[in-house]
Amino acid sequence: MTVIVLTRCPSGLRGFLTRWLMEISPGVFIGGPSARIREALWLEVQNYADTGRALLAYTTDNEQGFTFETHDHKWHPIDHEGLILLRRPKDLGPGAASAPPRNWSKAAKRRRYGQR
Repeated sequence: MTVIVLTRCPSGLRGFLTRWLMEISPGVFIGGPSARIREALWLEVQNYADTGRALLAYTTDNEQGFTFETHDHKWHPIDHEGLILLRRPKDLGPGAASAPPRNWSKAAKRRRYGQR
């Protein structure tokens, strides 16, 4: 089983993927191509995604039963003791660029801004 999720990608890329996979929702493709076809499709997605993002998930023989790859995502897959997890960037909030107020305690600064 193969799943490809596209975000902000050209419509031509979506049309290309419908040759091999079924589009079950806008930008979400699912199917069961061979490994060789899956790799070729993923290369095309990476080449033609422009400023969009893409995620590929497919079944494999590991503890989780699947694995995934990303293209231009803020979240990146990491291997944690044999499990593939997504690492999200730390969201520092709307006022993250500014310095914390001077009257805040050290604990509040650490909690809010990750400072020591």
